[in-house]
Amino acid sequence: MKIFKVAALAFFIFLFSPAGAQEIKTAGYKQPEPEVGVIEHLGDTIPLDLWFYNENSEQVTLRSLIDRPTILSFVYFDCPNLCSPLMDGIADVVGKMDMTLGTDYKIITISFNTSDTPEKAKEKKQNFVQRISKENQKDWIYLTGTQENISAITAAAGFKYTPQGLDFAHPSVITVVSPAGKITRYLYGLTYLPFDVKMAVIEAQKGIARPTANRILEYCFAYNPASKTYTLQVTRIVGIITIFFLVLIMIILLARRRKK
Repeated sequence: MKIFKVAALAFFIFLFSPAGAQEIKTAGYKQPEPEVGVIEHLGDTIPLDLWFYNENSEQVTLRSLIDRPTILSFVYFDCPNLCSPLMDGIADVVGKMDMTLGTDYKIITISFNTSDTPEKAKEKKQNFVQRISKENQKDWIYLTGTQENISAITAAAGFKYTPQGLDFAHPSVITVVSPAGKITRYLYGLTYLPFDVKMAVIEAQKGIARPTANRILEYCFAYNPASKTYTLQVTRIVGIITIFFLVLIMIILLARRRKK
């Protein structure tokens, strides 16, 4: 039994050591900026001193709101196409995740239409928080603001949109930021897998203490830019298992040698 404890200890020391936890970064290349779409600014920090009005007409700064991993979404409230399905997809994944809104993460939805008002934000919010417990509804915050501050936050997030008559052409994406406002992940589409969102939140928790189980998940899964989802790191896991058994065999051989 003691042998297995020593082997397990050696395994976890390797797992969470700098060598074991080293991340492989791929070099990026500059792409022409689209008129509508997303230019990923991973690793950049959003301007936290920008101010907006929340759904209760209170003036707030992003710094005062972002104190834990936060999911950002950009919409406008009279959108006839993407925005309502996007917010419905967020509400759906919140109900399916084994993380608690308000405790583990927050959600901030910002309107990029200067015609939207706090009153309209409050009305729109009520349509999408029905599946969330009442005590957690306050942690999905709806914001409206001036053109200057809207342009600053959308530019910082790489969110590109353009007016089309009375409407706007825009992408469908959620952006995850750390408690310090650093952009850590983009997830695209109108619906989201609970596991993908959970992994994105875990990544954003790097600025705060993380449970051991979350660290193991983060080590075993990695974001795949091609599929826009998280995939199992088979090679890494096989390598860890191989090292674990090699360490175990060495310990057993040494123990037998000592007995002789």
